[in-house]
Amino acid sequence: MSLSGKTIFITGASRGIGLAIAKKCAADGANIVIAAKSAEPHPSLPGTIYTAADEVRAAGGEALPLVCDIRFEDQVEDAVTKAVSTFGGIDILVNNASAIFPRGVLDTPMKRFDLMHQVNMRGTYLTTQKCLPHLLKAQNPHVLMLSPPLDMSEKWFAPHTAYSMAKFGMSLCVLGMAGEFREEGVAFNALWPRTAIATAAIANILAGEDGMKMCRTPEILADAAYMIFNQNAHDFSGNFLIDDTFLFEHGVIDFTPYLMDPEQPLLPDFFVPEEGYPAPPGVKVLDVQLGHDGL
Repeated sequence: MSLSGKTIFITGASRGIGLAIAKKCAADGANIVIAAKSAEPHPSLPGTIYTAADEVRAAGGEALPLVCDIRFEDQVEDAVTKAVSTFGGIDILVNNASAIFPRGVLDTPMKRFDLMHQVNMRGTYLTTQKCLPHLLKAQNPHVLMLSPPLDMSEKWFAPHTAYSMAKFGMSLCVLGMAGEFREEGVAFNALWPRTAIATAAIANILAGEDGMKMCRTPEILADAAYMIFNQNAHDFSGNFLIDDTFLFEHGVIDFTPYLMDPEQPLLPDFFVPEEGYPAPPGVKVLDVQLGHDGL
């Protein structure tokens, strides 16, 4: 298993899960295209595309930081063109960039609705469309969406219809595109965490600093993504994966290294189906719904 020399285009890779995936792949000597909006430091969000590039290079890979707002077609086209001219092609696309505003209908301004749909669903579709001509030329091409299994349960929609529609829209891209490009050998898969992940969204929007202690680190998703990219694209497509279930099926038995605080219980993430994705032995999460129950 190695991604040496592969070019990986990652949206939203300036921090969090996207950066963790970038660094994991960089350790193999991969070329990482960091496509994100953060060119200047943000008062409440860590990292920029340039600090991320430094971390990628320190991990062993090549980095191309590009300012790219995936809501705009011209910016995505320009980023893809620069990536191909720099590294010669694109082997893997990670649709990681996402906007979150988990509120009810009456509490969701239309500008928030539009942002979530422009970034999550439309941005995923747009970036994939622009990368596909190059992915079709690659050996073992993969597209990964950071989105949930398609579990059409009322409980996932009723508390935050707009956010759920936007996230499940990313998963619908997997469903359709996996079928459309199966014969061409481009793999499309979705990856989602069982538990809350220690990112800025948890600290700033959902559960605060105390909630961060009840999370896993982004590295669990990075390790799962790395394992996905090393699957045969012709045989491994159209899957909706939960991080620890997938890792356990591929030989990982110890999940304690991913804990932010081993003394704290784990918060469940949104959208994890009750059936079909058994937790590995010894893994337990609180019986609450993220964003509710006082969290």
